[in-house]
Amino acid sequence: MAKTVAATPAGRPVAGKAGSAVSTKTGGAAKPSNRTVRAAERRAAIIAAGLDEFTARGFAATRLDDVARRAGVAKGTIYLHFKDKEALFQELVRTALVPVIGNLMAAPAAGGSVRDVLERFAGTFVREVAETKRGDIVRLIMAEGARFPSLADFYFREVVSRGLAGMRKLIEYGIARGEIRNARLADFPQIVVAPAMVAVMWQGLFGRHAPLDAMAMLKVHLDLIFGERSVS
Repeated sequence: MAKTVAATPAGRPVAGKAGSAVSTKTGGAAKPSNRTVRAAERRAAIIAAGLDEFTARGFAATRLDDVARRAGVAKGTIYLHFKDKEALFQELVRTALVPVIGNLMAAPAAGGSVRDVLERFAGTFVREVAETKRGDIVRLIMAEGARFPSLADFYFREVVSRGLAGMRKLIEYGIARGEIRNARLADFPQIVVAPAMVAVMWQGLFGRHAPLDAMAMLKVHLDLIFGERSVS
């Protein structure tokens, strides 16, 4: 079963007069007021509820009334944070997926192996996306993106294009180091990413019938690109 990706509320501040922000005596930054914290907590609850509703019902069938009910807020409260359902979904993508892609595509340390970076990428992707509700977001885009082009455009701009750009840089680095022999791979970074997408789709559609060892599959894919690791 997919693990829930919950939004994390902000920490509680030290309250001052009338809930105003309080600066530290050492001249540090002012702490957020109680009102600011409550607003952040409501926003986080709305995003978490949106994740549950979108992944359970799909984009088309999700209603803001149901999101509000699940979040424990009035429907009007949602409009204080998001102009419409699409804006809520976009924020959900920014919160749940954009940071993951950024973290996954970190460049290797000087002299580091590209294969090691990609193996870490594979492990993190399986844990943080394929086996969580983040994977449901990816599947939702694949299922409904053609009906809602603006969602697909947003997802491409915020997630896909960034991921492919980062992957292309890694491939080019691997070619320069002699780790990757086929230089044409830099023209098609989608080839490197493709098994990760297969893992996401398989988990959602067929996982209960034929469980897939996604990490083992991704390692076999890396063997095809880099050659099998020598056993010392």
